[in-house]
Amino acid sequence: MNTIKLLLIASVAVLLTACAAMGPQIAQPYQLTAPAPIQGNTGQYMSPYTTDGVLAEWVNNAVNAEMGGAIGGMAGAYAGQKLAENIPFVGGWIGQEVGNAVGREVALEMAGGEEVLRGTSDISFNTLEELSVWMYVTHSAHPHYADALESAMSIYPELKQVYYVALQQASAGVAVSGAAAPRSNSLIGY
Repeated sequence: MNTIKLLLIASVAVLLTACAAMGPQIAQPYQLTAPAPIQGNTGQYMSPYTTDGVLAEWVNNAVNAEMGGAIGGMAGAYAGQKLAENIPFVGGWIGQEVGNAVGREVALEMAGGEEVLRGTSDISFNTLEELSVWMYVTHSAHPHYADALESAMSIYPELKQVYYVALQQASAGVAVSGAAAPRSNSLIGY
């Protein structure tokens, strides 16, 4: 009986491993081409890195005040819970939207405000997909990549949903060698 249980557990483990390996893979940064950034801050989304490869001042401000997004998220979750009590089905969605908006405002304030965000960024992008792929290709080996990504996700909450999908799409058609999840894997699960 124990042998059967052991074989069953081993079979399930092998099956789960095979399923995970067959899922979408992310190419290594060197296998992808980075989208060209907009030089200057005229794009809709500011880069957390400057042209010389260092973190923009707004990222340092946000990292130093790291509670911004968490505070906004908690406020939004509370608002969503209260709305959900009164409005079935819609309350949770509204709460998430409120949480994202409040979280963004708090994170933006902690980063120094819109003027500091635009004033200390000299690279920008028109889409979050471009920003995602560019950051991964050009800076994923940077020691503070997780901080930069987390700060960008606080300022642009939609990036939480876009980031991993953008990397998967950029990796489509690439013969993935030594595929790995992005170094900031823990941030993807937002």
